[in-house]
Amino acid sequence: MQQLNFPSFHFRFKNSENKLYIFDEIRKKFYLLTPEEWVRQHVLHYFLYVKKYSRTHINIEKIVKINGKNKRYDLVLHNSNGTIHILVECKEPNVKITQQTFDQIARYNGVLNADYLMVTNGLNHYYCKLDYENEVYHFLNDIP
Repeated sequence: MQQLNFPSFHFRFKNSENKLYIFDEIRKKFYLLTPEEWVRQHVLHYFLYVKKYSRTHINIEKIVKINGKNKRYDLVLHNSNGTIHILVECKEPNVKITQQTFDQIARYNGVLNADYLMVTNGLNHYYCKLDYENEVYHFLNDIP
C-alpha cells in the first residue's frame, strides 16, 4: 500500500483467499484492505495513538439517514455527553479532495452537527471548526 502523510503505525494483517485484510481495533474484525480502508485505518490510529482519543468515543462506518437514504460516514469521535466532536470523511489516496467532497461531508453534518470536520485522502488533510451561531467554518492546521 501507498505511504500516507501520517506517522508510521503498527497494523495487523491477514491473508485469506489471496486477499489482504487489515484489523480494525474499534470494530474488532478484519476488513479487506482497500485504498480507502488504508486511509481510514491510518486516521483511526492517528486519533488513538497520536491524539489519545478514547476507543469508547469512536465509531466507524455507521449508517446515517440523509434525505431518506442510508449513507455511511467513515469515522466519528463523540464527546463524553454523546454529541459529535469530529466527523471524518476518508477518500482513497488517488482521489482528489474537491468541492464535492466538502459537499458530501456537509450533507452528513447537516444531520450529525459535529464541532469539527476532517477530510482526508491520506496525503492531504483538511480540518475545520464549525461556528453554527455565525454560520461559518474556520480552517485549522490540525484537529485539537
